[in-house]
Amino acid sequence: MHNAAYKALGLDRAYLPFHVRPDELRNALKAIPALGLLGVNLTLPHKERAFKMLASVSAEGRRLGAINCVVNRHGRLFGHNTDARGLEADLRSLKLAIARKRAVVIGAGGAAAAGVVALTRMGVEEIVLANRTHARALSLARWLRPIKIRATGLESLTDLETLGDAGIVLNASSAGLNDSAFPALRYEAASKDCFFYDLIYGRDPTPFLKPAIQLKRPTADGRGMLLHQGALAFELFNGLEAPLDAMRRALSRSLRLA
Repeated sequence: MHNAAYKALGLDRAYLPFHVRPDELRNALKAIPALGLLGVNLTLPHKERAFKMLASVSAEGRRLGAINCVVNRHGRLFGHNTDARGLEADLRSLKLAIARKRAVVIGAGGAAAAGVVALTRMGVEEIVLANRTHARALSLARWLRPIKIRATGLESLTDLETLGDAGIVLNASSAGLNDSAFPALRYEAASKDCFFYDLIYGRDPTPFLKPAIQLKRPTADGRGMLLHQGALAFELFNGLEAPLDAMRRALSRSLRLA
């Protein structure tokens, strides 16, 4: 996406992957100014550890307790998190009517935190945070206080009352990744207009989305979030508006070839 954006704007810049082991993260961050990099994106397992290593972190990064973007400003490093804003941008582009409704979020890690923040900005009335480990869900709910969150175990995914009133069910866990089985979820209990959104994305429907598609429920995977968070990172790195259409086309091509 980034390289397609540079090509569209005629910029002589490149976006490259670097494999960094957890024990080398601090050294890798220190190398950013020395190498003259505009910045880097971070993925798992570095987001929370990098947050603790940087002196300057955006308000969004502090709220989420993690960063996915480090920007080099004249040798000073600034941490940002574009995940929640990227997800919110995608949900708004889908024109979801979820204000004053219940949202069910599956997971209790950094992706779930981004989901909770994005959904709160969209005006949901209550969030049910379902996780395999109830204690971790409760810990995230306390971290994101004062957002109205009810922390539960995965048993809530079969609860008729919880799902019946839900406007959206969002998978922010790794469950279903690599086509592994997804936890029991009573899809038919949700209303016909309940939206099922999976932060995981791929060429084919994910295990979380397949049953919803079979029941003709509205669905989307995380490619839109990936696009929008990437566009926000591009703007942070380059100080230029991202060419969203060029980035979208590049992402679509990549997923077709996957």
